Amino acid sequence: MKKNKLDIVYEDKWLIVINKPAHMLTISTEKQSEKTLFHEVLMYEKRKNKNNKIFIVHRLDKDTSGLVVLAKSMEIKNKLQDNWDKFKRCYVAVVHGNVKNKEIIKSYLAETKTLMVYETMDKSKGKLAITEYEKIKSNNKLSLIKINIKTGRKHQIRVQLSNRGFEIVGDKKYGSNKYDPLRRLCLCANYLEIIHPITNKKVFFELDIPKNFKDLLGDIND
Repeated sequence: MKKNKLDIVYEDKWLIVINKPAHMLTISTEKQSEKTLFHEVLMYEKRKNKNNKIFIVHRLDKDTSGLVVLAKSMEIKNKLQDNWDKFKRCYVAVVHGNVKNKEIIKSYLAETKTLMVYETMDKSKGKLAITEYEKIKSNNKLSLIKINIKTGRKHQIRVQLSNRGFEIVGDKKYGSNKYDPLRRLCLCANYLEIIHPITNKKVFFELDIPKNFKDLLGDIND
C-alpha cells in the first residue's frame, strides 16, 4: 500500500477485495492498535458516504500479504462467513529446503497461552488442519510452492511446514532465523475463489506471484 492508497483488486455494492501489504494488521487487537487494513478501508468508504460501514469477513496474519475480503453489510458478512470453508483459498510461499513435488499435510493444531501454535497428537486439544502444497520450483536451498488450504486454522501453513523442516523464509516466530533477504514473511494469499453472496455465481480473484519471491529462485519459467 503506497502513500496510504488502497490496492483494490475488486469492488461492487456488496463487497471489496484488497491486496493487503505485509506488516499491516487486518484488524486491531487488544495489544496492537496501529493503523489497520480495516481502518483504511473504513475511511475509504466514509469518504464516499459518512454512513457507509465495513465488516471483516476473514483475516490474514500481520506479516502475510495478499487478498482480504471485506463486506459492506452484516448480511453479506454472514453469508460469506457461513460458507468460508467451502471456498478455495491458495497461497504462494518461499520456504527453506527442497520440498516434495506434492504433499497433503493433516495434523491437529493447538495454541499455547503465549499464542504459539503447535501440532498435537491429542485430538481433544487440537483442531484438524489440512494443507496441500505443490512445488513450483526449487534449488538446493529454497523452494517456491503453491498452497491450497482446506481448513482455516491460525498459522496452520507456517506451523505445518516448519515442523517438516520447510520453514517459510522470514518466519522468525516459527524457526526461520537463517535467511531473511526481503525482511518479510514470504507468504502471500494470491488466489481466492468464492460464491458471490448476491449473484450466487462463482467469482475468483488472483494476484501474480510476487516478483521478489521469484527473484529469490530466479526465473520460474526457465
